[in-house]
Formats: sequence, structure tokens, C-alpha cells
Amino acid sequence: MAGIDSTVPHPPHTTAPLSGVPAAATPADAALPPGALIQDRLAGWVSDLTTLHELTERLIRTSSLDEALPEVLGAGAALVGARRGMAVLEPADGLGPATTIGLGLAHAELGTIETVPRGATSYGRLLDGLPDPADPARVPDPIAIPDVRTEEGLDPRHREVAARLGYAASYALPLATEDAGRLGAAVWLYDEPAEPSERQRHLIGLYGRFATEHLARLLQVERARAQVATIAEELLPSRLPRVPGVQLAARHRTGPRGGGDWYDALPLPEGALGLAVGSVSGTGPSALAAMGRLRASLRAYAVMEGEDPVAVLSDLELLLRLTEPARSATALFAYAEPAQRRIVLAGAGHAPPLIIGDHRTEFVETSLSAPLGMLSCWEAPSVELSPAPGETVLLYTDGLLRRTGDAMDRAFARLHAAASSVPRADRGDPGAIADHVLRTLLPEGLDTADDEEDVVLLAARFE
Repeated sequence: MAGIDSTVPHPPHTTAPLSGVPAAATPADAALPPGALIQDRLAGWVSDLTTLHELTERLIRTSSLDEALPEVLGAGAALVGARRGMAVLEPADGLGPATTIGLGLAHAELGTIETVPRGATSYGRLLDGLPDPADPARVPDPIAIPDVRTEEGLDPRHREVAARLGYAASYALPLATEDAGRLGAAVWLYDEPAEPSERQRHLIGLYGRFATEHLARLLQVERARAQVATIAEELLPSRLPRVPGVQLAARHRTGPRGGGDWYDALPLPEGALGLAVGSVSGTGPSALAAMGRLRASLRAYAVMEGEDPVAVLSDLELLLRLTEPARSATALFAYAEPAQRRIVLAGAGHAPPLIIGDHRTEFVETSLSAPLGMLSCWEAPSVELSPAPGETVLLYTDGLLRRTGDAMDRAFARLHAAASSVPRADRGDPGAIADHVLRTLLPEGLDTADDEEDVVLLAARFE
């Protein structure tokens, strides 16, 4: 297997089999012919390499640090014959993320271990020793403490915590390589005095190098996702305006690669309010940039001719065709006069808004229209509606529907049911309405999952 040294040391006769790991065969009789000894050693090497292959295959299937770190701890425990352990993720560049997780240790027990002075713990010594100023590429050796009670120079607090938690020995491994640098450290705890055999040390060393490289790749991915999410948030309104007669709330969930879903709310002359949601095709930085340009352009058109939503979207469509010829977008723009509780809106290939109130929950009937950039000349009639006092108009992007995984007709039905079930006590708060719809339509954490689809909700409650 690439990256794995097949020269695994032959296990001594006194080495006990690892829990969950096939033990390498040992000769039953020292007088066996040389050929039998070679076959016996080959069988042991094959067994060890098979185990490493299985463990690395399981690790490579993880797609996030939250999945990978527990897998590393579990595999390491099997390889060194321990029952409990902890992993500390602490990249040397200080850019994070930083976290500590345990195997067989409760959150309170991890906290107890962290009361030991950092420099007195084996994992702390590994972390603080990387990188070495004299040799930044050097990876320190693992640290074994075979017996906490008799180990010389051990901090008294360390002995006290070990006695309280019931572990008698530990083995700490740096999660570091010359290429990846320092990512963290892992330590496994034994219930009785013990230390890994030469064979076990070799196997966990091979696995640890592979695991570090995999964790480094996942770290880069998660940092990129965080940067994309930050950029997406910065391109959206930092705050919603306060306009008499209407309360506003927005919810936004960004996909891992960053999509082009957006929303906007801007005050207009004579107490009016412009509300907009939209989606640009594609994902990644280019879609985010296109989304930012489109949103900025819509704001300019809304200020100039916001009372005519069809004109706003027509101007936006012309701009999109001239500046983004390979891209399409959906959009919905609403010109609201809160004092009169009057809304005029137009949509371009966008899902219809929902009106949510005590006496009705219904979709606004909008005319069928194409997305922007799909036709040589876009135009669609506008729609006028008058929300009753206390009713909320909910605008959203189709990512909300797509994240359900249902067909569109089924997703629309589920959205209607979620909006209809908003508790009466929550209907006075547009933020509570949006949260209820998210929780109901996307249960079990789906609203925060790493789905490719962005989600936007913009709720406007009229007084």
C-alpha cells in the first residue's frame, strides 16, 4: 500500500494480541525450518498490512474533522490496545479550528484532564514542542508513560487526576508530519500499567502519518468553507432596516461551496420598502461575486424605479445578459408601502411568496415567468396584494424546497403545512415564524447540514 512501509518488526513472543486487530503469527517452535519461519513472518506482515488497509480505508471515507477525529481515536485505541483516549486538534499556524474530543471519556472527564498543567501532560509536551525552532521539520517521538504511579518527575496533579479517572498508563502520539506540520496530538489511556510493544508502536506510527495527512486535507477544506461562508455573509445586508409599519427578519444558510442565494431589504422614498430575494446559478467564488454584483445593481434600480417591480427586473435582466452572458438568475422584487399595507411584486422564475396569518396561509398567485438571462427579452406582469394587519409575507429561495429532497410539488405542500402550523404565540414575531418553518421543513439538523443548496428566508410582518 502506498505510503506504508512493509518492514513491520517481527512481534516478540511476549506480545499479546491487539484488541480488534489480527495478531501476527509467531513460531511455535524455534527449531522450525528457515522456510517456515519466513512464511510465519510474512503471514504476520500481511495480517498487519491488512489491518492498516482496513483502518485507513475507513478513515478516508470521512469527509469532515468531526467524523475523522473520532475515527482516528478508535483506530489508534485498537492498534495500541487501549480503551480510552483523547485527541487535541491545535494547528501550529494558530488559524484553527481547535478542539478536544474524547474516546470513552465524558465531557467532565476531559475537563478534569485539562486541569493538569499543560506542560506536565504528554500531549502538552508534544504540542508545545512543535515546531522545533532548531529543526522546524522534525517530528518529535511519541511519549509513553508505562506506569503513572512510578513515573519519575511526574506532576502531582497528573497522578491525582489519573487516580480519579482510573487510568494507570498512557501513550501519546503527535499528529504531525514534515509536510503537514503540527495539527495536534492524540493520547490513549490504559486501565493498568502497560505500554505498546515494538510492533504496536510501528503500526500506530504508520497509521498516524496517514491520519495526519488526511486531517490536513480536511482542515484545508473546512477553512475554505468557513471563508466562503464569511464572504457570503459579508455580501448580504449586515442589518435589516427599521421602517414604520413593518417588522423584518431574515435567515440564511450557506452551502459548503458557497451558492448564489441572496436577499435584500432597503428603505425607499416616502416610507416605502423594497424587498428582494434571488438566486444566481452556480457555486463557489464566481457565483458569490455574481451575486454581489446583481444585488448591488438591483438596489440601484430599486431606488430609481422601485414602484415598478417589472421595470426593476427588466433592467436587471438586461444587465445580466450584457455582463454575465453565461449565467442565469431567479429574482423576486416587491415594492411595499407599509402604511397602506400594499405590496406590488414581480418575479422572474422565482417561487411564489407565502402569506401567513391567523385566518389564512396561502401562496401568492404570481404569473409564470422565466429566470433572468434565459430569454432574449424578459417581461412578466406584476401582482398586487394587501396583507391584513398582523399577517406576514414570507419570501424564500428554492434552496429551501430542494433541501427537503422531495419533488417540488411535495416540497411546496410541506412548506405550506409548516407555515400553517406556526403557533399563534409566535405569529407576532417574523423571526420566530422563519425559525419554525426551518425547523419543521428541515428537521434533524438538515437546515445546518453541508447541503449544496443555499437557503434564504425573508419575513415581513405588517402591523
